[in-house]
Amino acid sequence: MKGIIDRFEGEFAVIEQEDRVTITIPRHALPREAKEGDALVLVNGEYQIDRSETVKRRKRIEELSRELWE
Repeated sequence: MKGIIDRFEGEFAVIEQEDRVTITIPRHALPREAKEGDALVLVNGEYQIDRSETVKRRKRIEELSRELWE
């Protein structure tokens, strides 16, 4: 499973999966440092932050934002 942390709602995280379906999981199931916008992968039943994908997505969002205001 791959997904993006869309938001936190109390003790839960809303994850948008690759197929654009959202799921809700307990926040404690994620790494402590997980933030909105982080890319996640499920490895051996444990959620991990995909740091390279997270950086790539953030850069792309910054580019789109810059283009919007130029």
